[in-house]
Amino acid sequence: MAKFLLKRFLAVILVILGVIFIVFTIMSLTPGTPANMILGPLASQEAIDQLNQELGYDSPFLVRFVRYVFNVLQGNFGNSYLTGEPVFERIFARLPVTMLLAVLVVITAVMVGVPLGILSAVKRYSALDLMSTITAMLLAAIPEFWLGILLILLFALRLDWLPTFGVDSLRSFILPTLAMSLPAAAAILRLTRATMLETIRQDYIRTARAKGAPERAAIWNHALRNALIPVVTMVGAFFGALFGGTILTETVFTMPGLGLLTLEAIRMNDTPQVMASVIFLSMIFCVMMIIVDIVLAFIDPRAKARQMR
Repeated sequence: MAKFLLKRFLAVILVILGVIFIVFTIMSLTPGTPANMILGPLASQEAIDQLNQELGYDSPFLVRFVRYVFNVLQGNFGNSYLTGEPVFERIFARLPVTMLLAVLVVITAVMVGVPLGILSAVKRYSALDLMSTITAMLLAAIPEFWLGILLILLFALRLDWLPTFGVDSLRSFILPTLAMSLPAAAAILRLTRATMLETIRQDYIRTARAKGAPERAAIWNHALRNALIPVVTMVGAFFGALFGGTILTETVFTMPGLGLLTLEAIRMNDTPQVMASVIFLSMIFCVMMIIVDIVLAFIDPRAKARQMR
C-alpha cells in the first residue's frame, strides 16, 4: 500500500505541474498586465511599466513560469491584484461555504440515487422501475443553473418559503443543494441500476440462490457490495469535482463560495488568485481520487491485490 500511495503522490505532483503550466499559459495570453489591474485605468504609462518591471512581468514566459513554480514550492502563491490579500486567505475564507454545499449535495444525491437504483434493478420492468428511469433521464438532461432558476421562481418568489441568495442559515443551502443533487442523483440511479442488473446475473448470485439463500440476502449480502464499486468511484470523482463545479450554482444563488471567487478572479484577470484557486481545486480532486482508490481496496479485494503489485 505504501508503494501504491507513493506512486499516486508522484502522479499528483506531475498533474499539478501540468495544470500550473496550462493555466499559467492561458493567463499569460490574456490581454492586460498585472500593473494595469493593480494601478487601475488612470495610472500613467511610466508607473505601469515600473510596476511590471518590479513584478517581473517584463521577463520571458519561461522565466516567469519557473519563478512562479519556485515560489509555489516555497509556499508563496502571491497576493490578489484586486485586494492585495494573500490568495489562500481569500480561498480559505470562501471554502466553508463550498465545502458545506458539496457535502450536502453528495449526501442528498447518494441517499436518493443509490436506493432507487437498487429498487429499480430488483423490480426490473415494474412501474417503479419505469418511473425512476424516466425521471432520471429528465433530471439528467436539465442543466443545473436552469433548474436552480426554476426552484427560485417556485419556492422563493412565488411561495416565499426559502431565500433566493446568500448564506444566512442552512435554509439558504436547500435550493442550491436540490439544484445540484437532483441531476447527480439521476446519474447515480442509472449507474446503480445498470451495475446491479449486471451483478445479479452473475454465477455466484445464481449459486447463492440455488443453495437456498433468501432473495434479500442474495441482493444485500452478495450483489450490492460488488455493484457499488463503480458507484463509489463515481461519487468520489463527483465530490472532488464539486469544489470547482459549483461556479454556476453559486452565481445563480449569489453564494460567496470558492466557485464564485474563481469566476470573479477570471473576469478581473486576477492571475495569482486564478492560479491559486485552480491549483487548490486540482489538489482536492487528486486527493479524492486517492481516497477512492483506498476505499475500493477495502471493498474489493481484487483492487487491493492490483494495488499491491
